[in-house]
Amino acid sequence: MSVKTAQSIESFVALLKRDLLLASRHFSEVVQPLLFFTMAVMLFPLGVGPDAELLRIIAAGILWVAALFASSSVLDKMFREDFEDGALEYLLLSPTPLPLLVIAKCLAHWLTTGLPLVFIAPLLGLLLNLSFEAVPLLVLSLLVGTPTISFVGAVGVGLTVGLRRGGVLLTLLVLPLYVPVLIFATGAVQAASQGAHAYGHLLILLSMLVLATTLTPFAAASALRISAEMN
Repeated sequence: MSVKTAQSIESFVALLKRDLLLASRHFSEVVQPLLFFTMAVMLFPLGVGPDAELLRIIAAGILWVAALFASSSVLDKMFREDFEDGALEYLLLSPTPLPLLVIAKCLAHWLTTGLPLVFIAPLLGLLLNLSFEAVPLLVLSLLVGTPTISFVGAVGVGLTVGLRRGGVLLTLLVLPLYVPVLIFATGAVQAASQGAHAYGHLLILLSMLVLATTLTPFAAASALRISAEMN
């Protein structure tokens, strides 16, 4: 392993540890998506009624829409604080490839927002009368789909990080890009609940994740450079 590669890995690990440490110090920001997810899911039965069969049919859609909005609710914070305190300038000037640092930021975002949703989703799914057979597929779809939300969202954050009120614009930019993830993730859970095979849906979700982890770090790095030059 070359010295440059070792230094890049050290920078990656250091940035990941830094973001996780900052998240632990701002615990309310970690709990916020989890509370949003839980409250959104629990409010749906009050709106559509207590019909157990109806809830079973729409459970996958309810859980995934709530997870999507919960993960997106804190996307703006991925690079915002670094931009405001000047740390983003150091990331841009770092000898470590910027796409690698973007991956560290996306991984930290997923570990603090997407992963907690994976742990609580089975319980909420059972509350919505989701079948036991569909629960493992729900967990798998969230494990594969939520990282894609973080990676795709990083591009939108990179484009809007220099804007004073970029939250609304960020939502308009990234939500249409999440539609394929939503379609195939809910399709996998629904197929499992009906006793059908869901491997095709999961493979498509996995291919989306591979494309996201391969392409979006470079797109987000370019977007961050453009935003830094404009400000």
